[in-house]
Order: sequence, then structure tokens, then C-alpha cells
Amino acid sequence: MMISVKPIQVRLCRAAVLLLLGLTLTGCESNQSASVADKFRKQQIEGPTMGTSYHITICTWPDDAIKKQELQQEVDHLLQEINQQMSTYIKTSELSRFNQAEPDQWIEVSPEVVTVVDAGLALSKESDGAFDMTVGPLVNLWHFGPDPGKKTLPAVDKIEAARKKVGYHHIEVQHEPPVLKKLIPDVYLDLSAIAKGYAVDMVAELLESHSIENYLVEIGGEMRARGHNDRGLPWNVGIEKPVSETRVVQSVVPLSNLSMATSGNYRNFFEVDGVSYSHTIDPRTGQPVKHTLASVTVVGETCMNCDATATCLMVLGPEEGYNWAKERKIAAYFIVKTENGFQEHYSPHWRELLGEENKL
Repeated sequence: MMISVKPIQVRLCRAAVLLLLGLTLTGCESNQSASVADKFRKQQIEGPTMGTSYHITICTWPDDAIKKQELQQEVDHLLQEINQQMSTYIKTSELSRFNQAEPDQWIEVSPEVVTVVDAGLALSKESDGAFDMTVGPLVNLWHFGPDPGKKTLPAVDKIEAARKKVGYHHIEVQHEPPVLKKLIPDVYLDLSAIAKGYAVDMVAELLESHSIENYLVEIGGEMRARGHNDRGLPWNVGIEKPVSETRVVQSVVPLSNLSMATSGNYRNFFEVDGVSYSHTIDPRTGQPVKHTLASVTVVGETCMNCDATATCLMVLGPEEGYNWAKERKIAAYFIVKTENGFQEHYSPHWRELLGEENKL
């Protein structure tokens, strides 16, 4: 079933995550896994959503009764509901209605929107504004919004004017009843750096409500896995090498009962007088980031948190981001551009969860 609603506005270019479901990796197979594979069947569901696409792979026992068409209809309906709640493209969505409202008014929204906004605000406070769902005016000013226009450098006074419209502290949330309020007229929320991860979690919960124990859910590169693949092994997913010319795998991650999200900084940029300007805007300065972090991948329990945290670390950069992740026991994998090529850095918690033996 095709989804006809317009997508959630995607402001941050994600590093692609390559699914290696059918790839045979040296050292990953065994006679036991081959025999297990004979007992499972693999089913796949996919479709468009949120300006990108979703892919679901399910492994079940042959006698498990899963009606694929009915399950896909449930998934599509769920994703439509999330879009209707959180899209900035749909003028009648809950989020658009809030963004169009006058300040100092409590606007009723669904509990799901409050959940996502509250999680984003918590991360904003924790990161001192490195993650900020109100950064849109600055993104637009730097020509990375829905209407990119001519790639020119914005004037300093325009940057300062846009910064006055940005700030997570201009948003307030209440849970009972679920309502949002803005404190200044021009601030608006964009959930594109967290909503896809939330949608992944909700699809995963839907699958589990049908007693599906082995699955991989992916939306626009953000993913959540449970159990094992059709070979009886963890789901093998690849992190893309951060180069714009081609698509190759930098590293392979065995994912099971975990979520993963990747944010990249190497495909969406423009140059003026030989200087590159990244699409990743630091809300704290109003400027594109100038560090050398090419991509960062986060692994954790929920995809919503991984999604937002990957964006946050992309703003913080290789040193500040690494220390921030280390202090908070976040599993993060950094790929940093150097004069001698790319260097990899793993946070201590990444090593605890996944180790470093994940190269091709």
C-alpha cells in the first residue's frame, strides 16, 4: 500500500547504513548456523515513508502464521499516523498546527508527540544545546532547507537574527494533558532528527505484539534488531565509508537486541572560494561545524535515542563528542577525516557491547 501523505522534512543528511543480510562474511558461518538456516524462512516488507523508505526483514519458523499483506497494512497505517503527528510538510499535522500557533498558548497534541519532544528537549539540556529541534531557521539560512536556493554565505546580521528564533528553552511540555507551548512567536519544532528513530521503535513494538522474535527494522538508515537472521546469527549491518564518490562498507556490526543510527557529514555541503560549508549546523554558534568528524554511529536500546544522539555527536565533533559519549557510557563509533585518510575511534562502551572485531 502506497503512502500518499507527504514526508517528514529531513534536514540532516544521514550516512547510509548498508544492510548485509545476504552477505557471507568470513568467519561468521558455521555448520551449526547452516543447519539452523534450514529451519527458518525469511520474509521482507518494504515501502515509502517520511521522505525515504522502510525495510523490514522477519525470520520465522515455517509453521508460524504471519499474513504478510495484513502485517504490511498495519505497518503502513502506523507510519501514516506518525507522519500525521510529526510531519512539518503536512499542514494539518499536529506538529504543523503547533508551529502555526501563537505563543504562550498550550496546544493539545497526542501523547506520542509529547514523548518525542520531551526526549529531544532532555537531550538538548544534556548537551547544552548541541542538539536542538528548533534549529530550522539556521538550516534554512545556510541553504540546507527545503528551498536551498543559491549557495551563498549569509550575512552576519542575518545569522544573528536567525539565532534569536532558535532555542530549545523556548519550548515547554506537559504530559497530563499532553500539550506543548512556545514562548516566542517565530520558534518552530522540526523532529526530523529524532522521529525516524521513534518510528523504528514503534514498528518494532508492533512486530513484537504479533510475537515476532527475529526481525530487523530499518527506516532511512536507522534500525533496530532483535533475535537473529535466517542463519541463526546476529543481524550483520554495515556502516558506510564516509566518501561521496561511491558506496562501500567501512565496518560491519553484528546487531541483536539493539538499535543503531548513523549521522554523516560528507555528502551534503557546498563550497565558496575553496572553503567547504557543512550541512551540520551548530545551534550554539549559528555556523556550520568546522571539525573533521565525517560520521558517527550510535548503538543503544532505543532507536529514538540513538537517532538523536548521533545528530548530537555530529555537532559536538570528534573530541568533544568522544568525551561526552565516554562520560555518559554511550556506545559510539567515530570516523574522523585526517590528512592520511580516515581514522576510527570507539567509545569504551562500544567496545563493551560490540568489540572492535567488525572489519570486513
